[in-house]
Amino acid sequence: MKLFMYGTICECTNLDSLMHVEDLQIPTERPVDMGWKAAQKLIQNWKVVRGDNVMIIRGKDKGESGVIKRVIRSQNRVIVEGKNLVKKHIKQGQGHEGGIFSVEAPLHVSNVQVLDPVTQKPCKIGIKYLEDGTKVRVSRGIGASGSIIPRPELLKIRTTPRPTVAGPKDTPMDLVVEKTYDAKTGKGMPDL
Repeated sequence: MKLFMYGTICECTNLDSLMHVEDLQIPTERPVDMGWKAAQKLIQNWKVVRGDNVMIIRGKDKGESGVIKRVIRSQNRVIVEGKNLVKKHIKQGQGHEGGIFSVEAPLHVSNVQVLDPVTQKPCKIGIKYLEDGTKVRVSRGIGASGSIIPRPELLKIRTTPRPTVAGPKDTPMDLVVEKTYDAKTGKGMPDL
């Protein structure tokens, strides 16, 4: 029996070998070795970030607004909290119950627009530099107020926390702060 999943064909001789849904290695992001055509279509400068308040402008949830939960840059897609729900059939296994669950499916980034913080209408995003040199996002387009779109507080919280304990491959602090080169005397320069 052949199974078709995300552009790959898997050979499977028996359905009993597929015991759990978790056992299937279904990639959530595209592999690194994608073709050059697909790589050209990837967005280089993302203006939509995790935690932004967006409105869905196309699809079955058109006109509804929500917060971006996750950004999948390798697919040009975003997951909006509580929107674009699809049914997933999950088989029962050890430690979890099976059944039909509703999960959020990714939306293409072109199908969502950030809401203007003043007018609460969907708008395009522009980049502007303030007098002190800081780079900010501003709302632009028809009916936009031109106000600054603040960076979400959610971005300050890391999805994977930084390690607090030094690992075996970390450089000790005494070697980091040790001064090994003096510009005035030339101490520390290699003999060439």
